[in-house]
Amino acid sequence: MIKLQLALDVLTTDEAMKLAEATKDSIDIIEIGTPLIKHEGIGLVKKMRKAFPDKEILVDLKTMDVGEYEADFCFDAGADIVTVLGVADSGTIEGAIKSAKKHGKKVMVDLINVKNKVKRAKKAKKLGADYVGIHSGIDQQNRGHSPLEDLKEVSKKVNIPIVVAGGINQETIADIIKHKPAVVVVGGAITGSKNPAKAARKLKESMTKRKKKVS
Repeated sequence: MIKLQLALDVLTTDEAMKLAEATKDSIDIIEIGTPLIKHEGIGLVKKMRKAFPDKEILVDLKTMDVGEYEADFCFDAGADIVTVLGVADSGTIEGAIKSAKKHGKKVMVDLINVKNKVKRAKKAKKLGADYVGIHSGIDQQNRGHSPLEDLKEVSKKVNIPIVVAGGINQETIADIIKHKPAVVVVGGAITGSKNPAKAARKLKESMTKRKKKVS
């Protein structure tokens, strides 16, 4: 089953907790976004873990150095998945993976700004990553970039679970699901909605219906 991940790129603990609570019946993974973890710190991971014991928690560290060190304190706080940048040194990625194995957790290698995504995805798999991320960042989205073409290419050429993110909404999710990612990440289409619970539910329903058609 394809999982739905809620990207919390808000800036306060209160906002994050309210959004997670409102959408918890439809989402599988709670993502503590990069701006949020920088703003609120590791204490938020502990609060999320306590409040939502049945959800996976991803901390979007986008680690660029000292992979084991940064992953360690997130896993110790209750995270299930951390992210490390694909453009980082392979030793950094290996460090995060070492930490994940030590804690029985997972690592996602984010391929944002990686030029040869297929090559780096293959390397990430060889190093032992659990996922690779096909990710169009917000600055890229503002220039009209979508993750769809990269998703098509990597999903065809590399046998590794894929997390896909970047402007995904009710109108675009059907095209994304066709390529069978492991996880679909949605942020603004839920968090910017007047009714986040309804938005998350509709997206989850669309994913479920589409999964039945393609399976």
